[in-house]
Amino acid sequence: MRNLDFAPLYRSTVGFDHFADMIDRAFTGDVSQPTYPPYNIEKTAEDAYRISIAVAGFSEDDLAIETRDNQLLVSARKVEETKDASKTYLHRGIAQRSFEKRFQLADHVVVTGASVEHGMLHVDLVREMPEALKPRQIAINGKTAISAKPAKKAVAKAA
Repeated sequence: MRNLDFAPLYRSTVGFDHFADMIDRAFTGDVSQPTYPPYNIEKTAEDAYRISIAVAGFSEDDLAIETRDNQLLVSARKVEETKDASKTYLHRGIAQRSFEKRFQLADHVVVTGASVEHGMLHVDLVREMPEALKPRQIAINGKTAISAKPAKKAVAKAA
């Protein structure tokens, strides 16, 4: 696979280094993100999103959701159950192991809520653009040009 050199991009932009790093990881095949548990990301409205994560076997107390540095961190810690002599599993296919999922959030995307239902954790997100970044109309107030009349030169008369 070809390696791309993003050095020119780093030299001519400010603040986009994380974007170039994401592209570089995508092209180099960095698959450090585990696939457990499975999840969906859906667009629910123009500026609203929902991340749904399969969390069968976990209670709300086992789950933690945190945002920091434009990242959403969802983790689950299953409290180890003591060996119960009355339970004998013939097949144990439901993985209830601890996990940690990280999602990179775009600027101005905030978490608005989370819920657990039917073994699914739903995290709702919305993009809230600040007023300073929203497009606005600029009124045109007639002529504002300054008239540029040449200054009169004083003519000295010879005596």
